[in-house]
Amino acid sequence: MADPSSYRPSPGQIPDSPGVYKFRDEHRRVIYVGKAKNLRQRVANYFQDLANLHPRTRTMVTTAASVEWTVVSTEVEALQLEYTWIKEFDPRFNVKYRDDKSYPYLAVTLNEEFPRVQVMRGAKKKGVRYFGPYGHAWAIRETVDLMLRVFPVRTCSAGVFKNAARTGRPCLLGYIDKCSAPCVGRVTPEEHRELAEDFCDFMTGRTGTYIRRLEKDMTQAAEEMEYERAARLRDDAGALKRAMEKSAVVLADATDADLIAVAEDELEAALQIFHVRGGRVRGQRGWVTDKVEAVDTSGLVEHALQQLYGEERGDAVPKEVLVPALPEDTEAVSQWLAERRGSQVSLRIPQRGDKKDLMATVQRNAQQALGLHKTKRASDLTTRSRALEEIAEALGLDTAPLRIECYDISHLQGDDVVASMVVFEDGLARKSEYRRFQIKGFEGQDDVRSMHEVIGRRFKRYLQEKERTGEWEEPQVTAPGATGPAPATPGATDSAAPGATGPTGPTPGVTAASPADEIEPREDDGRPKRFAYPPQLVVVDGGQPQVAAAKRALDELGIDDIAVCGLAKRLEEVWLPDDDDPVVLPRSSEGLYLLQRVRDEAHRFAITYQRAKRAKRIRSSPLDDVAGLGETRKQALIKHFGSVKKLRQATIEEICEVPGIGRRTAESVAAALASTAPAAPAVNTATGEIMEEDDGGAS
Repeated sequence: MADPSSYRPSPGQIPDSPGVYKFRDEHRRVIYVGKAKNLRQRVANYFQDLANLHPRTRTMVTTAASVEWTVVSTEVEALQLEYTWIKEFDPRFNVKYRDDKSYPYLAVTLNEEFPRVQVMRGAKKKGVRYFGPYGHAWAIRETVDLMLRVFPVRTCSAGVFKNAARTGRPCLLGYIDKCSAPCVGRVTPEEHRELAEDFCDFMTGRTGTYIRRLEKDMTQAAEEMEYERAARLRDDAGALKRAMEKSAVVLADATDADLIAVAEDELEAALQIFHVRGGRVRGQRGWVTDKVEAVDTSGLVEHALQQLYGEERGDAVPKEVLVPALPEDTEAVSQWLAERRGSQVSLRIPQRGDKKDLMATVQRNAQQALGLHKTKRASDLTTRSRALEEIAEALGLDTAPLRIECYDISHLQGDDVVASMVVFEDGLARKSEYRRFQIKGFEGQDDVRSMHEVIGRRFKRYLQEKERTGEWEEPQVTAPGATGPAPATPGATDSAAPGATGPTGPTPGVTAASPADEIEPREDDGRPKRFAYPPQLVVVDGGQPQVAAAKRALDELGIDDIAVCGLAKRLEEVWLPDDDDPVVLPRSSEGLYLLQRVRDEAHRFAITYQRAKRAKRIRSSPLDDVAGLGETRKQALIKHFGSVKKLRQATIEEICEVPGIGRRTAESVAAALASTAPAAPAVNTATGEIMEEDDGGAS
């Protein structure tokens, strides 16, 4: 625990202008970010008598080891910089909302030549119009199915679209008039884009125009005795009305607004947001957060506004934002929202009428969400705590393993050998900490040797971080002639990271640190480092040999405070180092169930990476190795000659006939293909016939 007076700035050192401040811990990691109208007044509040501070603030200032600040011109700039830093550094003492699910959106890809209507999740993309979020993907598909009668916009994937264009035949939706079939030229790109924009207009709430137009056309068709057309228009109008009925009118003045409600207790807060467009509820979402900083309702609302609109522009920020409590600096927040929208935004508390009634509904949803979350969390926390305690008891650990790392090796008959590392903290997957490795220290299939290499590489990186932060005490080197290996230097380099390249050798280094091996000092940027945190338990997918390899790798690095075990698939036995008999947990054990989840997740992550590598290798072409030959010119070569096989038979002069291919490039292509032996011909085993193979797909 640090004494805040040890890093308190000198009087008068802090400016009295607007700005953003950061608290860092002893390892230079940013643990809290805040903003202030007056930096001197705000920062000084943290250095008063600890007894007067809120318990959460007290914990933060005693965890911190330094404070620094950045001066800005306006409070709006401070708000934006605070949001940017919270997103960049992920400070542990800042409130961060997390979605209770990944909400689907109805998206229209206006950034494509032929816009597509589809369900999308995840980060928003530039040039795509989003509507929602929706509670369920099936709700989007039902709405789209009704609207395609009137707005037959493309919904197919790029592959289906290209295949239809190539064959000249549309997909099923094109035959049943739920797609205008731009793939085969039934409509021009301009006509199709107009359909997509009409679709977007209808989704934004401008519904009356289209309903009235369809009813007028229906009446005119009936008067002209075109009864089939009139019936079709009647059905189209009915489909649009049913789509509108799925979201009832809640605000009669056709308002575009977001309503935010907060339900909280001393430890947690739940947020509910209703997205109202054209007076109708178009989407709903919920967030929950732990109250890790001393924050009231207005602070929770401000954090929510930052997270909700921090990445949004234009119409994604509505004209009105209704909240239960106004942020501390309402004027600055309103100005920030207006800049993101491009026009004035009303930020206020509803006082009467339909908006107040709707806010009460949103508030009830927030209360129910908080109650449901606490019920689930209490049940889940009890189960996870029991599982960790059972693991600790079965493996003879002093404490419950709050951080577990599991490793698995994956390959296909010795090819594309990769490894995965998954992390569970408090019994829950921490996917941002997952890592994957390529095994390049040796060729062939050897799971034990691969496991030894991966564990060595991972924990060498851990020792590097300890040395850099000053936590590492250099181990004693074994005297000459003594038995046993010396601990490896933490300064040794490694390449294990997401999508990592190969290791430094088949086994971790075993020499003591020397001045030449030391890491050059560098300024820490405050972000959490890869491999910086050690686990209490390492789990390997396998039995005795894999466990022994992992333990040997840790011993060679001088690490003796991390437990190791293995989980064998066949009988679900838990193996410990140096034990001839496995530990058998009861089949109903929560501890065994947690170990199985960890092992299965590592297997899934490893095999996904291995399959991706194999697919990439299979799709490779001899043309990939030609320097300066991009994808466009490769496709032009294949299109011109029909296949790599025919291209290989072509002369340099014939290759030069392809547009964009000069003589030097043609010579490089010919040389690359000449150095690559063609695949052996396929043989029909029933008849013995040699089959001609066209390798046009190799590109």
